[in-house]
Amino acid sequence: MSAISIYIILLFPLAFIIHDGEEIATQHKWMLTHKETLVHRFPFAKPMVEHLSGLSTKAFTIAVLEELALILIASACVVADIPFATEVWEIMFMAFSIHLLIHVGQGIIMRGYVPGLITSVLILPYAYTGMRNICENFNSTELLLYGAIGIVAMVANLAFAHWLGYKLTGR
Repeated sequence: MSAISIYIILLFPLAFIIHDGEEIATQHKWMLTHKETLVHRFPFAKPMVEHLSGLSTKAFTIAVLEELALILIASACVVADIPFATEVWEIMFMAFSIHLLIHVGQGIIMRGYVPGLITSVLILPYAYTGMRNICENFNSTELLLYGAIGIVAMVANLAFAHWLGYKLTGR
């Protein structure tokens, strides 16, 4: 079994479900409501705004389910003590924790609510505890390497998950 607390490992899928549930419930309508403002304030983000505005709730839910499946598999592999599962799980946890901070930053920049903000704030103490636990078990080089891999993997998987949602729903 990993040196990371079993409670942190087992709570990860639940934290993800709670957070992404808020995003599923609010993302599409919020994007449609704020699309013009976003493009006006952040013209460089127009392609992303267009993409996210066109992502239906059903397509977004499929993307979330794909990500949840990966988190469940990674968590089960850590519990089963499969080689390198801890490192993979840690990469996913770090990416999720960064994702929460991004929502908080978005809320500050927008000076208001953004999808996922409420649960990000509520889940930050859990993410902090998990990151503190991870930092106790890995050296600085590993943390930087896994963090960098996590960001790249998060972006790549997000693109795949959104593509999958579009492909399976046509929108």
